Amino acid sequence: MAKRLLAAAGAVVFGAGVMVGLGRPIAAADPDPAAAATVPGIGPCSTDAKPQHESLVPKTIEMPLSYPVVTVDTGPLPENTKRVKMELPSDPCVNPCPDLTDGPAPAPTLPEQLGLPRLILRPQPFNFAFPNPNPQPLPPGPAPVNPPVEAAPQVPARAVPQISNVTETAKLTGANSVNRTDKRWQVQGTDLGIMWESAPDEIAIAFGDTVGHDFHPPGGMGDDWRSNLLAFSKNRDLSQGVTFDHMVTDDRCHASELLSSRKMDNIEITTIPTSGFAIGDRQYMSYMSIRTWNSIPGTWYTNYGGIAYSDDHGEHWTKDPYAKWDNIFGVSNFQVAAMVPQGDWVYMYGIPNTRLGSVGLARVPRDQVLNVTAYQYWKDGAWIPARDGLVDVSPVVDAPAAELSVRYDADRKVWQMSYLDTAKAALVVRESDSPQGVWSDSAVTVSALQFPELYGGFIHPWSTGKDLYFTMSTWSDYNVYLMHATLG
Repeated sequence: MAKRLLAAAGAVVFGAGVMVGLGRPIAAADPDPAAAATVPGIGPCSTDAKPQHESLVPKTIEMPLSYPVVTVDTGPLPENTKRVKMELPSDPCVNPCPDLTDGPAPAPTLPEQLGLPRLILRPQPFNFAFPNPNPQPLPPGPAPVNPPVEAAPQVPARAVPQISNVTETAKLTGANSVNRTDKRWQVQGTDLGIMWESAPDEIAIAFGDTVGHDFHPPGGMGDDWRSNLLAFSKNRDLSQGVTFDHMVTDDRCHASELLSSRKMDNIEITTIPTSGFAIGDRQYMSYMSIRTWNSIPGTWYTNYGGIAYSDDHGEHWTKDPYAKWDNIFGVSNFQVAAMVPQGDWVYMYGIPNTRLGSVGLARVPRDQVLNVTAYQYWKDGAWIPARDGLVDVSPVVDAPAAELSVRYDADRKVWQMSYLDTAKAALVVRESDSPQGVWSDSAVTVSALQFPELYGGFIHPWSTGKDLYFTMSTWSDYNVYLMHATLG
């Protein structure tokens, strides 16, 4: 994971944000310390320290030392199917597993005693793999279909959204967070916080690369690495944060990895969720299979973008072997996807790997989500099918865009898109009256001037017309925060 430090730095390097704010105080969460006494799960506890953002001057510097390894690609790993349900204490300030989370603090190293960053050298194999000589046979795929070409003109652009009163509502993950994920699920550091309505009165929240003990930011450095996690929440009062009712767990106080990854650099280093949605009793999650974190800031290479599904409300997931978009020559679209059901369709917004691409758009009938031949792609004012398996799209939003989040605001009948704009070094939001646009110009919600090394920007589905709630991650903290903005 150490190599990800260089890749994720591109969130601010390309926008010059890494230099902005260096050495200046950074805004900190200011939750109500008395809240835990009245609302279970809302904190922090009176015994916890007030959450503070990490300094841009790191306490630990982890350096990967790559060395070549020739191996055989043995194919996908089986998923971890073990699940353990645990009744958590009703009092969020009670640590349910002190034997797992409250070990003695390590003695300070000499550099730490001298006030210098601790340097960790991490040997890391870089794999050159031969193909698997005995691949597992695939089950029969869906019957191919031939969707028609259909006109899809754009509509006039809306006005730029008016953003005001942007505040940090709560720290959602890690130590001293409103959910105490370090104590309850051994989640010390994580990112993203991708949300969708998993049931009429429930929100699912997916996270990316996660670490437990020996967590040492910046970035997801530490042990007990899991590529992805899933939490669920039912609280509607977002002014106090997002309270997790439970997470998918595979042991006592241990959040489970949902989508396996081989964790082999230059084969598959990790699998990261990019969006989620529910249709009936089935949950869907788009994800990207990352081959390697590139040394060029803000870039990485994917194997493909894919779709997984769950028929037991998110406890176990299946990566569909056919619902994937291969990364041909490293430039294919829909490697990072944001999928949104609306009406008879599921719309899929996508960008290539890295944080530098433009946004393309596809759609598929709701009952054909896992059949890639049923998708139509927006190109030059029309929905067109793929040609010989090749996808061609026109941008609906110009580059650069990263960490897409799109929703349809049914109350206002408006489409909203949030993403990281690396040129502006900021999270931005756009709106449109149709899925294909024309999309409004972008309005900044949060800038690297306020939160250096920021990324993410995933919209909470229960945002209202005026109150826009979204998650934000920062590389220096490597945790997830709930933000609020007023839409004028």
